[in-house]
Amino acid sequence: MLEEILEHLGLAEWIADAIADSLIILPFLFVIFVFIELFEHYFSDKVKRFVRYSQAGGPVIGSLVSIIPQCGFSVIASTLYVRRYISMGTLIAIYLATSDEALPVLIAHPDKYKYILPVIAIKLLIAIPAGYLIDKIFKPVLRDVKAPEKTEEGAECIGRPSKREVAWHSLKHTFEIFVFILVITLILNFIFDGNKIVDFYQNGVLTLKYIQPIITAFIGLIPNCAVSVAITVLMLKGTITFGAAMAGLLSNGGLGLLVLLRGGRLKNNLRIVVILLLISIICGEVLQLVTPLFH
Repeated sequence: MLEEILEHLGLAEWIADAIADSLIILPFLFVIFVFIELFEHYFSDKVKRFVRYSQAGGPVIGSLVSIIPQCGFSVIASTLYVRRYISMGTLIAIYLATSDEALPVLIAHPDKYKYILPVIAIKLLIAIPAGYLIDKIFKPVLRDVKAPEKTEEGAECIGRPSKREVAWHSLKHTFEIFVFILVITLILNFIFDGNKIVDFYQNGVLTLKYIQPIITAFIGLIPNCAVSVAITVLMLKGTITFGAAMAGLLSNGGLGLLVLLRGGRLKNNLRIVVILLLISIICGEVLQLVTPLFH
């Protein structure tokens, strides 16, 4: 709907899509930044409980919420991870489970409903154990929230930001992330304008079944909502296998990867991307062997 309005204004489709995709996540970004600002400055005890809870139940809760088709949650998860509110395992579980636009595409094809439950089930069965295993290997270093200092009378010290300052800081962070995502999305949409990803597959680049998951996993890393659509369409057309499609959909963390790359440490970001790739490729290859029904 938003894309159609922008196109009616005379904008090219790739520009309209980029603006629409970026605008959609604005409410998510603002809410999460307000949430973070308020919790950091006013609710230190609740922050401690949130951090502990996110470590214990993060991969399960994050994976279940991420199945809902939307771009915003991976962005929120990346923001929380950069601020050390959630663990690496929770973040990767969310990336693996994120369905993005894949489910709406499947739902729009009634004759392809057989794919919906397998896609959801496989994503959850991979994301949740992977999240806990990653946290077991890479011990989470989460935020250490100190309680507010108190005066002799027991009252908390003055010096916290006002609500106006909280709103301003939240708007500032939201705008910075929005501009970054919009610029990168415009560049990516320009590069892939005209369904070049689909053409890449259909021109015979992928002829070997067991090479497909490797290539789709790498393509899934492209932080763009259109990637999940392209991979799903290619699967429905029979151009790629179910296993290859799942490899691409597992590695597709959407716009959340942009936030991670902008705010996280380079070495740690590379580790997350490599882990995401390895899990996606391995699972894609295994699915090539065990899901002949979908080939």
